[in-house]
Amino acid sequence: MTVADATPDLEHIDQTDRSFLGHPKGLGYLGFTEACERFSYYSMQTLLVLYMVNYLLVPGRMENVIGLDWLNTHIYPGLEGQVLASAIFGTYTALVYLTPIAGGLIADKLLGRNTTLIIGGVLMAIGHFLMAIEPAFLLALLALLLGVGAFKGNIATQVGALYGPNDLRRAMAFQIFYIFINVSVIAAPLVSGTLGQKVGWHWGFGCAGVVMVLGLFIYLSGRKYLAPDNKPLRGADRVAQDPMTRSDWVNVLYLVFLIPVLGIALLTNQEIFNAYLIWGDQHFDLTLLNNTSSWLITLDAALSFSMLVAVAAFWKWWGTTRREPDEISKMIIGSIFTIAGGACLFMAALTQPEGGKISLFWPVMFHLLNSIGFAHILPVSLALFSKISPKQITATVIGLYYLAFFMANAVVGWVGGLYSSLPTTTFWLIHIASAAFGLVAFVIFKLVVGKKFQDVAAPAAV
Repeated sequence: MTVADATPDLEHIDQTDRSFLGHPKGLGYLGFTEACERFSYYSMQTLLVLYMVNYLLVPGRMENVIGLDWLNTHIYPGLEGQVLASAIFGTYTALVYLTPIAGGLIADKLLGRNTTLIIGGVLMAIGHFLMAIEPAFLLALLALLLGVGAFKGNIATQVGALYGPNDLRRAMAFQIFYIFINVSVIAAPLVSGTLGQKVGWHWGFGCAGVVMVLGLFIYLSGRKYLAPDNKPLRGADRVAQDPMTRSDWVNVLYLVFLIPVLGIALLTNQEIFNAYLIWGDQHFDLTLLNNTSSWLITLDAALSFSMLVAVAAFWKWWGTTRREPDEISKMIIGSIFTIAGGACLFMAALTQPEGGKISLFWPVMFHLLNSIGFAHILPVSLALFSKISPKQITATVIGLYYLAFFMANAVVGWVGGLYSSLPTTTFWLIHIASAAFGLVAFVIFKLVVGKKFQDVAAPAAV
């Protein structure tokens, strides 16, 4: 976050406006815009690996994809079929967490967040529509990557820019904003996933493009209710900051150590969109899910949302009579649930009847337990980074936090490729081991530096 982002021009906004759920009207426009963008993004992510495995990357079609021969020669030599699909998917989803860094720099230094966001939305819409042109598949992925990079971070900063530094509604505003996101993640597989798998792949991608265009129209119609772009402050106008101390740098070093640990610990969760979806499509009894494997993503999203709420409520209740665990302790608890979730997938593979389908009992148990683990690791680890990072570079450290997702998805692209060559039980044991690695690393972290961080005050909200 730049100084300009931290001190928005609020003269343009009516500070008494409570017309949208007690918040400024601009929050409603931003929420619906983000809902459309996340719907389109998760529509794409739900269908992508299934589309490649079941339709595009097969003899007779893959030869027509522009640039795929070069990619298969220089980046993924010798890979084909499911292994190649997993590798492409892993690279795409990993880069999604790098491009917003460039999008933020472009917004801060060149175009402003409004213009950058609009360009991002247009690129995403183009990318979805290009998916209907099979030879343009890789170009479509490139357009989507650039679009997400320009869009993702810049809309979130506009939410914060609706509120003054002492406005207590800010935290609730982001909770409302994330409700829009979660509803979209639940809806995308039901709508676009069903269209893609039941009607035609291009119908699913086209639906995502149409919704993205709708989001752009919503954003443009509500721009007058948003804070205008701010120019970066220079010279004497900049807020003076205290120099970082040796202790500050040591704290940053500890957090940097946690990034690869989180990347490995997240492996099982990030695999859900990759090999897990392929496995479910081929081997699960999906009768209760309309025989549509993409609905597994809706199941996961619904349970993730429910468990986020349930876990937050549980610890709030727990804290009324007992001492609530610190962040690292919660991450340790989360790792135990993640291991248990992976064990459910191992049991599903182990007990699959010869020539038969896997009942949904074990997959549902996996999503439930993994969602509890997710609720203890993802938001808690982000809170830990915010709490420990020196106030002078909090935004930079939070940006580094998302490198864990880049690492996780890059690893998923490689590990997912093992699905076709390993026994399924062994494949899921690898994921259990990754969660166990995270558990051990978090325990060591708590033993070594946990006490030091218990009393560190979180930086003030900006």
